[in-house]
Amino acid sequence: MNDLRDLLAARGAGEIAHPGGTLLAHLERVHDLLGRWEARPALRLAGLGHAFYGTDGFPAALGEVTRRDELAAVAGEETERIVYFYASCDRRFSHARLAEDGGPFRDRFTGVVLDPPAALRRDFAEITVANELDVVQANPEIRARHGAELLELFTSWRDLLSAPAWRAVRAALP
Repeated sequence: MNDLRDLLAARGAGEIAHPGGTLLAHLERVHDLLGRWEARPALRLAGLGHAFYGTDGFPAALGEVTRRDELAAVAGEETERIVYFYASCDRRFSHARLAEDGGPFRDRFTGVVLDPPAALRRDFAEITVANELDVVQANPEIRARHGAELLELFTSWRDLLSAPAWRAVRAALP
């Protein structure tokens, strides 16, 4: 974890504003939340690095998708694959059908539509829930504006979520 945290800090994550403080503080909280949910180590590390390539909702990138080997060298291949998948999501296209078998997922970097395996969709859902719960807990205005919409989305993903993640959704959202 420390090597990845050091990389994130060196790339400026501690200076980028984010609800609840800085991007680095947010990434650490997502990592910690996934740990409380007893996620496996690679998924917890992916939570720490989930914004490395930017996201559809937060475009500030700390690394280049053309240089994925840099993140893999620090965080491991599995973690990097999860981070890339998370960052690559075209949310408008992919979110609504994520829980469906064969539900399409569009890579926003390449435009390719994929049919990702269930395990990768579960990882994506866990990180997304941890990410969004941290944001709504840090900013009550965002919770008021988007809480019902997030609850509807996460309810549609119920079968992808671990029991601790689902309990956290039910406790945090209206």
